[in-house]
Amino acid sequence: MTEPLNCRPIRAVAFDLDGTLVDSIADLTHASNALLAELGRPPVDLPAVRSFVGDGAPKLVERVLAATGGVPAPDEAARCLRRFLAIYEADPSARSALYPGVAETLGKLAEAGLRLGVCTNKPMAATRRLLDDLGIAGRFAAVVGGDSYPTRKPSPEPVLGLLERLEVPPAEAAFVGDNEHDVAAARAAGVARVLLVPYGYARVPLDGLPHDGVLDGFADLPGRLSA
Repeated sequence: MTEPLNCRPIRAVAFDLDGTLVDSIADLTHASNALLAELGRPPVDLPAVRSFVGDGAPKLVERVLAATGGVPAPDEAARCLRRFLAIYEADPSARSALYPGVAETLGKLAEAGLRLGVCTNKPMAATRRLLDDLGIAGRFAAVVGGDSYPTRKPSPEPVLGLLERLEVPPAEAAFVGDNEHDVAAARAAGVARVLLVPYGYARVPLDGLPHDGVLDGFADLPGRLSA
């Protein structure tokens, strides 16, 4: 007899990065303001950048430029994106930190035999450097970034790609994120459980999203997965 999909055990957990595992706003703001200074534009503050993140580096830079004098012609906008990435990828972790309980909880999940992965809209170069610098790269069996596939979250493509690399079907996986794009991508990918952290960079109220629960804190995750 086939086991019901909703009764299958969770074998893998996919995580968003910025706003879920790592508070990276200070470094993103620093790189944004370094670019703006080179352009002779005024700086942006942390709350503004917090509202700009979530859709990958191209959208972040576009929003930063729009807020400080307007988006230039395509060729110049592309140059600005390249320059931003060069600044940010040179040191993406100087002002960033893991959220409380992340390192310890990832260790517990790995010890329990779960396959762990990261699905982020951040470019892969910065993602790998950030995970290395913060000491958690070794916890993940697979990582996909905003430049790993033709589309980014909220498309399900990167979530499905990550799960394929983890060799675990969506019906036996959970996704942990912080915002509306994470929920949309995970739901479209058909994962068994979608959980959100109570902090992060969401632009809409979490209560209005079709998730399976909001964690009390990151350390709450193992209990939620076994419930």
